[in-house]
Amino acid sequence: MASYALLEQARHLQALVLDVDGILSDGFVTLTNSGDEIKSFDIRDGLGMKLAQQAGMKVIIITGRKSNIVEKRMSDLGVDLVFQGREDKGSALREACAQFNILPSDCLYMGDDWPDLSAFAIAGMSVTVPNGHEEVRRRAHLVTQSMGGRGAVREVCDMLLIAKGIYQELLEKYLAVPH
Repeated sequence: MASYALLEQARHLQALVLDVDGILSDGFVTLTNSGDEIKSFDIRDGLGMKLAQQAGMKVIIITGRKSNIVEKRMSDLGVDLVFQGREDKGSALREACAQFNILPSDCLYMGDDWPDLSAFAIAGMSVTVPNGHEEVRRRAHLVTQSMGGRGAVREVCDMLLIAKGIYQELLEKYLAVPH
């Protein structure tokens, strides 16, 4: 569970900005004999992203690679903005913020390796996963308990919902018994 200070810091955040490989996926690139790429996404992360949107947050993807799989999954989830093929994550974060008229300090950025550090430097909160690179873990406000591609994003989404005081309200909708 996040500390009280971290929850206070998260309360004002307006956007959840995510890297893909190592965060939404396990970071492995699996290729078939025909050269097709395979990625796995944790369904809990997808629901967490949708819940964050229900709480009024923008969900933004910034990834260094380009993948039809990412485009399809993020489209299915109704993600607000997807930047692919962007190695300079800091400038991509600034661009995304300009589109939504928010500041980088209004964003939680979640990444796991060196290309994410420029976004870490300007985001209001930086988060990584336990197997994120040591330099990234050292600079993160929070290191999740869950691994990338295994519920780490959902863990962060739950923390954001708690910080915004909407966790219980959203949970109640799932506890309601239909008539």
